[in-house]
Amino acid sequence: MTPQRRATCEARRLVALAELLRLKPRRTSELAERFGVSVRTVQRDLEALRDMGEGVEAVSRGRYRIPHVHHRLSAVEALAVHAAVRLLYHHSPTRSPAYRSALEKLSALLPEPAREAALRSAEALQGRPRDDRTLELVARAWFESRVLAFEYRSPGGSGRWRNKELEVYFVEVSRDNLAPYAIGFERTFHRAILTWKLSRMRHVRLLEDTYVVPPTFDPNRYLQNAWGVVGTSGGALETVRLRFAPEAAYRLEEGGYLDVTVEERCADGSLVVRLRVGTDSAGFPLEILPWVQSWGARVEVLEPEALRRRWLEEARQVAARHCDVR
Repeated sequence: MTPQRRATCEARRLVALAELLRLKPRRTSELAERFGVSVRTVQRDLEALRDMGEGVEAVSRGRYRIPHVHHRLSAVEALAVHAAVRLLYHHSPTRSPAYRSALEKLSALLPEPAREAALRSAEALQGRPRDDRTLELVARAWFESRVLAFEYRSPGGSGRWRNKELEVYFVEVSRDNLAPYAIGFERTFHRAILTWKLSRMRHVRLLEDTYVVPPTFDPNRYLQNAWGVVGTSGGALETVRLRFAPEAAYRLEEGGYLDVTVEERCADGSLVVRLRVGTDSAGFPLEILPWVQSWGARVEVLEPEALRRRWLEEARQVAARHCDVR
């Protein structure tokens, strides 16, 4: 390891160490195991933090802390964000270490006994498979206005990995699959603002090239009528009409579906609703299909006809494959 690389690693360890000590008192042996260094190295790091004015205090023999500082989030705000981050962690195809560190920081803002329970739940996330730095690099690309280079394999394409260079304009989590996506201008081939799923990227790296986000870019306009993350980057908007059976109607009326408009309440208790959704480049409302299918037999697609045909065909395929129904 070069001296420069060693210095960078030490600096990052100091930052992470300070963050942990602000959460709760820690033993030097615990910190040594967490960072994979000796207890003596941790003791030197504690001295370095003191020299930096971090105010490291000895709580008891071998246990240290940095006094808690005021944060802007209220306890209820922290709880809301904490729940959202846990949801992202459990559903994201990749496991960024940033999720765990965010959960630990948010836990510190909760009152006891919630704080201790939340911290314990974050500790259980250590060592999950497929940790990677994609989210970190995408974030840095956005924050530092640096071009992001990666290889990408699109579903339904040739199946080959293609080199991409992206100017990141925004990061969005799809409400369809809860996966993070980067939105930005791809400059090598498409030369257009498109959406890119982080879990489909590999060999991600930052270039020295910088860029400026155009003032005309508005994430709200771009994602308008997106059911997941496909908004104005796809085809034209499409009106979808669905009929929900009585046993599902009450769940729909409970709320949580911002783009759904009730069109008719039928005498039998069923519900006809209308929504406007974005379509893919072929003009098909692909993102809405998995949500419709999740309701099983409790929903009927009324229009558009292309969606109705696709929905019925896939239902027939399921029945034919598993029930031998013709």
